[in-house]
Amino acid sequence: MSMSTIISRFKSLYRRGLSVVAIGTVMLVLMGQSVAIAAPYAPGLAKAVAAIEELDQMRSTLAASLDGQSAAPTPETFKAVCKPVGMRAQQLSQENHWQVKQIATRYRNPAHAPDTVRSRLALAKFKQDANLQGLWENTTLNGQPGVRYYRRINVEVSCLACHGARDARPDFIKVNYPDDTAFDFNVGDLRGMYAVFIPNEVQQALQSSLEASPHDDSTPVF
Repeated sequence: MSMSTIISRFKSLYRRGLSVVAIGTVMLVLMGQSVAIAAPYAPGLAKAVAAIEELDQMRSTLAASLDGQSAAPTPETFKAVCKPVGMRAQQLSQENHWQVKQIATRYRNPAHAPDTVRSRLALAKFKQDANLQGLWENTTLNGQPGVRYYRRINVEVSCLACHGARDARPDFIKVNYPDDTAFDFNVGDLRGMYAVFIPNEVQQALQSSLEASPHDDSTPVF
């Protein structure tokens, strides 16, 4: 289901005055996710969930291009497979005034280290429950109040080309990341998570937009 469809249905539900809990429940059914409700539902969350699903699909599709290749990954492989995901995350941040990050306990790039105590707790929850796909909470980040959404990232077969056995890592990774800890993973392991912070002022702007939008009864509601 596309992001535009999810957001359209969310708007329709919002205009009809459904409770925040009901809206959240329907959105999760639409996304097919197992998500823990750790905070009151936020207007911007439906858009963030949809955007991150698309981002993860992009990651998975690019990584799958490595399947069946016998040659070891190179810096050019990284530019073609991994870099576009980071660039798309930056684009989402700029377009929506969010902060979109990839975070992991075992990271290769120090920029992906857990940035708060609560992000460590979120990673621990994903580690404990393999069926948990996402969760969100009210929090304050860098002095700014808002909502943060976390979404798990699992290790796929194609990930093992760079994140498998320590000694099997490509040479350029060993050289460029001497403090690397993102290795010795197996398929299905928790690789890390996406973290999307939505400031309250951004949510309030979206809520105002939803309230001001014309009522449209033609939008299907599930």
